[in-house]
Amino acid sequence: MNLDAILEHHLLDRVLTPLFSVGGVQFAITRHLVIMWCVALFLLAVLTAAARGRSRLAGLLRVGVEAVALYLRDQVVEPLLGHEGRKHTHYFLTLFFFILGCNLAGLIPGSGTATGNIAVTAGLSICTFCFIVLGGIRAQGLWGFLKHFSPVPPGMNPCIGLPLGALLFVIESFGVVVKCIALTIRLFANMIAGHIVILGFFSLIFIIGAASQAMGLFVAAPFALAMVVFVSCMEVLIGVLQAFIFTLLTAVFVGGVMHGH
Repeated sequence: MNLDAILEHHLLDRVLTPLFSVGGVQFAITRHLVIMWCVALFLLAVLTAAARGRSRLAGLLRVGVEAVALYLRDQVVEPLLGHEGRKHTHYFLTLFFFILGCNLAGLIPGSGTATGNIAVTAGLSICTFCFIVLGGIRAQGLWGFLKHFSPVPPGMNPCIGLPLGALLFVIESFGVVVKCIALTIRLFANMIAGHIVILGFFSLIFIIGAASQAMGLFVAAPFALAMVVFVSCMEVLIGVLQAFIFTLLTAVFVGGVMHGH
Protein backbone atom coordinates (compact mmCIF):
# COMPACT_ATOMS: atom_id res chain seq x y z
CA MET A 1 0.00 0.00 0.00
CA ASN A 2 1.41 3.37 -1.05
CA LEU A 3 0.26 5.51 1.87
CA ASP A 4 1.81 8.66 0.41
CA ALA A 5 -0.21 8.30 -2.78
CA ILE A 6 -3.43 7.67 -0.84
CA LEU A 7 -2.87 10.70 1.40
CA GLU A 8 -2.08 12.86 -1.63
CA HIS A 9 -5.24 11.67 -3.42
CA HIS A 10 -7.57 12.35 -0.49
CA LEU A 11 -6.02 15.41 1.12
CA LEU A 12 -4.33 17.44 -1.60
CA ASP A 13 -5.82 19.45 -4.43
CA ARG A 14 -5.26 18.41 -8.05
CA VAL A 15 -4.98 20.54 -11.17
CA LEU A 16 -7.58 19.51 -13.73
CA THR A 17 -7.04 22.14 -16.41
CA PRO A 18 -4.16 24.66 -16.42
CA LEU A 19 -5.29 28.11 -17.55
CA PHE A 20 -2.56 30.76 -17.49
CA SER A 21 0.28 32.10 -15.38
CA VAL A 22 0.78 35.63 -14.03
CA GLY A 23 4.07 36.56 -12.39
CA GLY A 24 4.93 32.92 -11.81
CA VAL A 25 1.56 32.22 -10.17
CA GLN A 26 -0.29 29.42 -11.96
CA PHE A 27 -4.04 29.83 -12.44
CA ALA A 28 -5.90 26.60 -13.09
CA ILE A 29 -9.17 24.77 -12.63
CA THR A 30 -8.61 22.37 -9.74
CA ARG A 31 -10.65 19.66 -8.07
CA HIS A 32 -11.44 21.79 -5.02
CA LEU A 33 -12.47 24.69 -7.23
CA VAL A 34 -14.92 22.46 -9.09
CA ILE A 35 -16.25 21.18 -5.76
CA MET A 36 -16.85 24.75 -4.58
CA TRP A 37 -18.68 25.52 -7.82
CA CYS A 38 -20.83 22.43 -7.37
CA VAL A 39 -21.58 23.35 -3.74
CA ALA A 40 -22.54 26.88 -4.76
CA LEU A 41 -24.86 25.63 -7.53
CA PHE A 42 -26.38 23.03 -5.22
CA LEU A 43 -27.06 25.62 -2.51
CA LEU A 44 -28.52 28.00 -5.08
CA ALA A 45 -30.89 25.32 -6.34
CA VAL A 46 -31.87 24.02 -2.89
CA LEU A 47 -32.39 27.42 -1.28
CA THR A 48 -34.31 28.69 -4.31
CA ALA A 49 -36.56 25.64 -4.12
CA ALA A 50 -37.02 26.22 -0.39
CA ALA A 51 -37.96 29.86 -0.93
CA ARG A 52 -40.27 29.44 -3.94
CA GLY A 53 -41.30 25.80 -3.99
CA ARG A 54 -44.90 24.81 -3.32
CA SER A 55 -44.45 21.11 -2.66
CA ARG A 56 -44.55 19.52 0.77
CA LEU A 57 -40.83 18.78 0.62
CA ALA A 58 -40.09 22.41 -0.24
CA GLY A 59 -42.24 23.47 2.70
CA LEU A 60 -40.31 21.27 5.13
CA LEU A 61 -37.04 22.51 3.68
CA ARG A 62 -38.22 26.10 4.02
CA VAL A 63 -39.02 25.58 7.70
CA GLY A 64 -35.52 24.17 8.33
CA VAL A 65 -33.74 26.95 6.45
CA GLU A 66 -35.85 29.60 8.16
CA ALA A 67 -35.04 28.14 11.59
CA VAL A 68 -31.31 28.33 10.86
CA ALA A 69 -31.59 31.85 9.42
CA LEU A 70 -33.57 33.16 12.39
CA TYR A 71 -31.21 31.54 14.88
CA LEU A 72 -28.13 33.06 13.26
CA ARG A 73 -29.81 36.46 12.97
CA ASP A 74 -31.33 36.64 16.46
CA GLN A 75 -28.72 34.74 18.48
CA VAL A 76 -25.46 35.54 16.69
CA VAL A 77 -25.54 38.51 14.32
CA GLU A 78 -27.77 41.05 16.07
CA PRO A 79 -26.40 40.50 19.62
CA LEU A 80 -22.84 41.01 18.34
CA LEU A 81 -23.33 43.65 15.65
CA GLY A 82 -26.39 45.43 17.06
CA HIS A 83 -29.32 46.55 14.94
CA GLU A 84 -26.91 47.21 12.06
CA GLY A 85 -26.30 43.48 11.98
CA ARG A 86 -29.64 42.83 10.27
CA LYS A 87 -28.26 44.51 7.15
CA HIS A 88 -25.39 42.03 7.10
CA THR A 89 -27.30 38.85 7.96
CA HIS A 90 -27.23 37.71 4.32
CA TYR A 91 -23.42 37.61 4.40
CA PHE A 92 -23.31 35.43 7.52
CA LEU A 93 -25.98 33.10 6.13
CA THR A 94 -24.02 32.76 2.89
CA LEU A 95 -20.85 32.10 4.85
CA PHE A 96 -22.48 29.45 7.05
CA PHE A 97 -24.24 27.52 4.29
CA PHE A 98 -21.25 27.64 1.93
CA ILE A 99 -18.79 26.37 4.56
CA LEU A 100 -21.29 23.73 5.67
CA GLY A 101 -21.76 22.55 2.08
CA CYS A 102 -18.00 22.36 1.47
CA ASN A 103 -17.48 20.51 4.76
CA LEU A 104 -20.12 17.88 4.04
CA ALA A 105 -19.15 17.51 0.37
CA GLY A 106 -15.95 15.82 1.52
CA LEU A 107 -17.99 12.89 2.85
CA ILE A 108 -19.21 12.03 -0.65
CA PRO A 109 -17.13 9.18 -2.14
CA GLY A 110 -14.85 10.44 -4.91
CA SER A 111 -15.24 14.05 -3.81
CA GLY A 112 -12.98 16.14 -1.61
CA THR A 113 -13.15 18.61 1.25
CA ALA A 114 -12.48 22.05 -0.18
CA THR A 115 -12.25 23.51 3.32
CA GLY A 116 -9.43 21.03 3.97
CA ASN A 117 -7.39 23.20 1.60
CA ILE A 118 -5.65 26.01 3.47
CA ALA A 119 -5.88 28.25 0.39
CA VAL A 120 -9.68 28.03 0.55
CA THR A 121 -9.85 28.77 4.27
CA ALA A 122 -7.38 31.61 3.78
CA GLY A 123 -9.65 33.07 1.11
CA LEU A 124 -12.60 32.93 3.49
CA SER A 125 -10.51 34.59 6.20
CA ILE A 126 -9.47 37.35 3.80
CA CYS A 127 -13.17 38.02 3.21
CA THR A 128 -13.56 38.31 6.99
CA PHE A 129 -10.59 40.68 7.17
CA CYS A 130 -12.08 42.90 4.45
CA PHE A 131 -15.41 42.85 6.26
CA ILE A 132 -13.69 43.89 9.50
CA VAL A 133 -11.96 46.85 7.83
CA LEU A 134 -14.84 48.03 5.65
CA GLY A 135 -17.46 47.43 8.35
CA GLY A 136 -15.42 49.33 10.92
CA ILE A 137 -14.82 52.28 8.60
CA ARG A 138 -18.48 52.41 7.60
CA ALA A 139 -19.70 52.29 11.20
CA GLN A 140 -17.16 54.64 12.83
CA GLY A 141 -15.63 56.58 9.97
CA LEU A 142 -11.98 56.35 9.00
CA TRP A 143 -10.69 58.34 11.97
CA GLY A 144 -12.92 56.55 14.46
CA PHE A 145 -11.83 53.19 13.03
CA LEU A 146 -8.15 54.11 13.40
CA LYS A 147 -8.74 55.37 16.96
CA HIS A 148 -10.25 51.97 17.73
CA PHE A 149 -6.75 50.52 17.31
CA SER A 150 -5.25 53.02 19.72
CA PRO A 151 -7.48 53.02 22.82
CA VAL A 152 -5.53 55.61 24.85
CA PRO A 153 -7.60 57.27 27.61
CA PRO A 154 -8.32 60.96 26.92
CA GLY A 155 -6.37 63.53 28.92
CA MET A 156 -3.24 61.43 29.20
CA ASN A 157 0.10 63.21 29.11
CA PRO A 158 1.18 63.39 25.41
CA CYS A 159 4.70 62.27 26.34
CA ILE A 160 3.19 58.99 27.51
CA GLY A 161 0.04 58.87 25.38
CA LEU A 162 1.70 59.14 21.96
CA PRO A 163 4.23 56.29 22.41
CA LEU A 164 1.59 54.19 24.16
CA GLY A 165 -0.94 54.90 21.38
CA ALA A 166 1.59 53.91 18.71
CA LEU A 167 2.41 50.69 20.57
CA LEU A 168 -1.28 49.82 21.05
CA PHE A 169 -1.97 50.56 17.39
CA VAL A 170 0.68 48.06 16.30
CA ILE A 171 -0.56 45.44 18.78
CA GLU A 172 -4.24 45.87 17.86
CA SER A 173 -3.49 45.82 14.12
CA PHE A 174 -1.40 42.69 14.51
CA GLY A 175 -4.21 41.18 16.57
CA VAL A 176 -6.69 41.51 13.71
CA VAL A 177 -4.29 39.73 11.37
CA VAL A 178 -3.69 36.97 13.94
CA LYS A 179 -7.45 36.48 14.36
CA CYS A 180 -7.85 35.91 10.63
CA ILE A 181 -4.87 33.52 10.60
CA ALA A 182 -6.48 31.63 13.49
CA LEU A 183 -9.71 31.35 11.48
CA THR A 184 -7.72 29.96 8.55
CA ILE A 185 -5.87 27.31 10.54
CA ARG A 186 -8.83 26.34 12.75
CA LEU A 187 -11.14 25.41 9.88
CA PHE A 188 -8.40 23.83 7.77
CA ALA A 189 -7.00 21.70 10.62
CA ASN A 190 -10.38 20.48 11.86
CA MET A 191 -11.56 19.42 8.40
CA ILE A 192 -8.35 17.69 7.37
CA ALA A 193 -7.91 15.90 10.71
CA GLY A 194 -10.96 13.68 10.24
CA HIS A 195 -9.73 12.39 6.89
CA ILE A 196 -6.29 11.65 8.32
CA VAL A 197 -7.88 9.68 11.18
CA ILE A 198 -10.05 7.69 8.75
CA LEU A 199 -7.07 6.86 6.56
CA GLY A 200 -5.12 5.90 9.68
CA PHE A 201 -7.77 3.36 10.71
CA PHE A 202 -7.90 1.94 7.18
CA SER A 203 -4.13 1.59 7.16
CA LEU A 204 -4.38 -0.67 10.24
CA ILE A 205 -5.95 -3.35 8.06
CA PHE A 206 -2.93 -3.45 5.77
CA ILE A 207 -0.33 -3.02 8.51
CA ILE A 208 -1.72 -5.88 10.62
CA GLY A 209 -2.57 -7.89 7.50
CA ALA A 210 1.07 -7.73 6.40
CA ALA A 211 2.00 -9.67 9.55
CA SER A 212 -1.02 -11.98 9.59
CA GLN A 213 -3.73 -12.10 6.95
CA ALA A 214 -6.18 -13.74 9.36
CA MET A 215 -5.65 -11.03 11.99
CA GLY A 216 -5.96 -8.33 9.36
CA LEU A 217 -9.20 -9.76 7.94
CA PHE A 218 -11.02 -10.89 11.09
CA VAL A 219 -9.67 -8.53 13.77
CA ALA A 220 -8.30 -5.34 12.23
CA ALA A 221 -10.89 -4.99 9.44
CA PRO A 222 -14.06 -5.05 11.63
CA PHE A 223 -12.47 -2.72 14.18
CA ALA A 224 -11.23 -0.32 11.50
CA LEU A 225 -14.58 -0.25 9.67
CA ALA A 226 -16.47 0.40 12.91
CA MET A 227 -14.14 3.26 13.80
CA VAL A 228 -14.37 4.68 10.26
CA VAL A 229 -18.17 4.73 10.50
CA PHE A 230 -17.95 6.40 13.92
CA VAL A 231 -15.46 9.04 12.75
CA SER A 232 -17.54 9.69 9.60
CA CYS A 233 -20.59 10.34 11.76
CA MET A 234 -18.51 12.63 13.93
CA GLU A 235 -17.35 14.47 10.80
CA VAL A 236 -20.96 15.37 10.02
CA LEU A 237 -21.26 16.95 13.46
CA ILE A 238 -17.85 18.60 13.15
CA GLY A 239 -18.74 19.97 9.70
CA VAL A 240 -21.85 21.68 11.10
CA LEU A 241 -20.01 22.86 14.21
CA GLN A 242 -17.05 24.31 12.32
CA ALA A 243 -19.33 26.18 9.91
CA PHE A 244 -21.12 27.70 12.89
CA ILE A 245 -17.88 28.53 14.74
CA PHE A 246 -16.39 30.26 11.70
CA THR A 247 -19.57 32.31 11.28
CA LEU A 248 -19.73 33.09 15.00
CA LEU A 249 -16.09 34.21 15.22
CA THR A 250 -16.53 36.36 12.11
CA ALA A 251 -19.47 38.08 13.79
CA VAL A 252 -17.43 38.53 17.00
CA PHE A 253 -14.48 40.10 15.15
CA VAL A 254 -16.65 42.36 12.98
CA GLY A 255 -18.81 43.41 15.93
CA GLY A 256 -15.69 44.30 17.89
CA VAL A 257 -14.63 46.97 15.39
CA MET A 258 -18.09 48.26 14.45
CA HIS A 259 -18.56 49.58 17.98
CA GLY A 260 -16.14 51.87 19.75
CA HIS A 261 -14.60 51.07 23.12
